[in-house]
Amino acid sequence: MASKILANCTHGDDDPERATLPFIVGNVAASAAQEAVVLLTVDGVWLATKGYADRVHKDGFQPLADLVRSFVENGGEIWACGACTKPRGITDGDLIPGAKIVTAANVVEYMASGASTLSF
Repeated sequence: MASKILANCTHGDDDPERATLPFIVGNVAASAAQEAVVLLTVDGVWLATKGYADRVHKDGFQPLADLVRSFVENGGEIWACGACTKPRGITDGDLIPGAKIVTAANVVEYMASGASTLSF
């Protein structure tokens, strides 16, 4: 039985470990045919922008840019919080493939439909 996984990421290059872990969880879920979303909030939204993940790496982990690409290739979705992207000046044109800006209503609907959530 397929399930829904929502991993919330609140960090970027300020905490490479917390930026990486949601994509590890997401990759495991997506590669196991689970519906998986990484929700980027607060400074995590920078991970949805072109080139940003290339400079985020925690020793002992696979490079974040590789994890992000693998996650999307495995069918995972990257959601950037619209309330968080707006004050940072991030628009659709800034986003990497597989990422989209969403509203709180999108997130609530996903959670209400049975998604299990985890936050980093």
